[in-house]
Amino acid sequence: MIMDQFRPEGTLLDTTANKEHLASPAGLERAMLSGATVEGIVTLCDENMRLHVDLHCAEGLIDVEEAVYCREGEERKDIAVITRVGKPVACKILAIEHRDGAIRVQLSRRAAQKECMNAYMKHLREGDVIPARVTHMEPFGAFLDIGCGVSSLLSVDCISVSRISHPRDRLQNGMFVHVAVKSVQPESERIYVTLRELLGTWQENASAFEAGQTVTGIIRSVESYGVFVELAPNLAGLAEVREADADALRAQIGQSVVVYIKSIVSERMKIKLVLIDSCPVGIATRTPLRYFVDGERTKHLSRWRYSPTCAAKIVETVFDDGADI
Repeated sequence: MIMDQFRPEGTLLDTTANKEHLASPAGLERAMLSGATVEGIVTLCDENMRLHVDLHCAEGLIDVEEAVYCREGEERKDIAVITRVGKPVACKILAIEHRDGAIRVQLSRRAAQKECMNAYMKHLREGDVIPARVTHMEPFGAFLDIGCGVSSLLSVDCISVSRISHPRDRLQNGMFVHVAVKSVQPESERIYVTLRELLGTWQENASAFEAGQTVTGIIRSVESYGVFVELAPNLAGLAEVREADADALRAQIGQSVVVYIKSIVSERMKIKLVLIDSCPVGIATRTPLRYFVDGERTKHLSRWRYSPTCAAKIVETVFDDGADI
């Protein structure tokens, strides 16, 4: 079970325990003595790169050296500090100072992250299902907070089976997700995660559709032999097109279209489509995530098979040889 203090930053902010800690100087004192993790919102990064944190009853300060936990050989980047402004931070209370009638609280985000790494992340194994929050995105993948602000990479090819050109096609900054641990590298203290194994198999996704239906989809790629149209994050169909239309369709990659489902062939994992029309501008071009694995109940995956049992081609992820928990 994941202890609350090791969840993504922002999770503790509105909890009863956190509110009690920040309600009074006595509450802050109790949090310091017990070693509890508290959360507040960063209001300012000053000229000395110190973060000022709103603790309700007092102001907290995080010196630049205490702002980020750096792995061995890793240099602290200023951008990792200044981008905390306006966001919640998880911290340990180092000291409480009473000066000129005001209370100053020395905080350490680094200490909270180090505890998270030692008490939680070092015990993760491949296949564990954990909560995370999207912090920022690059063309090659999304960076997630997997606990107390510690970052993990979700590469673009692990976001879904249906191909996307950028993580923003599927995710949004600040979005909470559940992911599975893809690999753990103890030497570098890095953890890589994957999402697609939680978004359903081919059969689970295809069961929502029937031949003869007309539905909306999103153009994801245009090849010489046809157009791949996403029907769900883990499901795409192929529509044949004339070569003369290919260039015009490439300009519409990422756009919503109307398609007719001609056939669904489970043995070949094929869905044949016919392009009917383009959707009006403004129609959503991000397919909502639908989880087929409950991340709050399922804590571990040993194996995930995407392909139907009747299919000759096997598409699967093997995390370990143990039984699912």
